[in-house]
Amino acid sequence: MNEPKQHQWAHLNRIQLGRYAEYLAKMEFVLLGCDVFSSEVDDHGIDFVVRTKKGDHYDVQVKSFRPKAGKNPYIFMQKSKFKISPKLLLLLVQFVEGQAPTLFLVQSSVETTHHRLFESRDYGEGKKSPPEWGITINKKKLAMLSEECGFHATVGRLFGA
Repeated sequence: MNEPKQHQWAHLNRIQLGRYAEYLAKMEFVLLGCDVFSSEVDDHGIDFVVRTKKGDHYDVQVKSFRPKAGKNPYIFMQKSKFKISPKLLLLLVQFVEGQAPTLFLVQSSVETTHHRLFESRDYGEGKKSPPEWGITINKKKLAMLSEECGFHATVGRLFGA
């Protein structure tokens, strides 16, 4: 039997990749000494809650993406479930074939203003989709994620770790 090589993501479907991203995210927080609490049902748009060593709590939503030639991935969260606040974090996991995953941590807001990475899409009543917050992962936004939202840098800033 041929075993998959490390960091080969192409054989995983979208659901498998998302599950991998969620487990990876949880383990990264555990490695930092945080407590991680999972919900039994994901009907509120929150994948888990993190409690820091200082006792602060953060809601975390995990989304994964993989680049495709000529296409910019689009990640979205329904506004009814993703309520912008300083205690709501979006953890993005980028999967590039042959490479270890890259984690980005985005604080959804500072005070009451949503993070500038987010695009507000307020579809009207009767439209095919409810209102959502989204991020189109283009070169500019990927550079912004890399510069401002690296996982460990954001955790250090927020958690004082």
